[in-house]
Amino acid sequence: MSARVISIREYAPKPGEYSLLLAELPKRGVETVGVLLLDPASDILYLRLRRDWDRFANQEDAEVLSELEEHLQTWAQEQGGAAVLRHLEADASNSLRVTDREAVTARDFDKMLSELYRQHVPAQVLEFRTHLPRYSLAVAAGPFLTNPEDVSAEEWLEVPPDLKLDEGMFVAEIRGHSMEPKIPDGSLCVFRRNVVGSRNNRLVLVRNSELADDNQYTVKRYKSEKQVTEEGFVQTRIRLESLNPAYPSWDLDEEEGKYQIMAEFVRVLE
Repeated sequence: MSARVISIREYAPKPGEYSLLLAELPKRGVETVGVLLLDPASDILYLRLRRDWDRFANQEDAEVLSELEEHLQTWAQEQGGAAVLRHLEADASNSLRVTDREAVTARDFDKMLSELYRQHVPAQVLEFRTHLPRYSLAVAAGPFLTNPEDVSAEEWLEVPPDLKLDEGMFVAEIRGHSMEPKIPDGSLCVFRRNVVGSRNNRLVLVRNSELADDNQYTVKRYKSEKQVTEEGFVQTRIRLESLNPAYPSWDLDEEEGKYQIMAEFVRVLE
């Protein structure tokens, strides 16, 4: 198989433009409610809006605003991103308008959108509704798993709206290259404690009790092998696998107690 030649242009920053979406609501004044980021080369409009509408809008306005992001996305897909921005600039009402465009450069427009959103949009923390707690791995796989009510988060991070949240979920930073490319070094990852059901082929957070601090923890793919006997299925081997072939995998001896499965990997946050 021939190797793919990667052009420097693929990694070169590309020009973009962004505007902030503003809403003026009764008794609230003007609120920044979202970011609109245009990639002029592809005419794609990247957008992200607040989800805490019920905290600053009345029920009727909140219902309308909660559907706005989907409406704008559909509109941009049908008409193109630049056309949507031009329409908002020319015909926006007093209650909903955009700021003048600002120039940016980005290698990854999704990541740039997240950065602009964090910088400009003052969304309120809705615990386990729009935001998840971030902990060090030592806290996440220790006190949070046993007595979550007794620990305080380092910060609360807003997560993508397509992620269904529950109170067993948390965010932690994973360092190392053993799970690349799926989990890049330094990634903020979402985990769920109390792995339910079969672990086979899932990515799990593993603790090595013989190491110290965050070095105890790693993410691995859990592989289970079974045999059929007269009594039913018998588990014959458990293997913890690295996705990066340059890093080792190993068998798990549950009786030894050296390794413990602490949580299930859900996804990487941009």
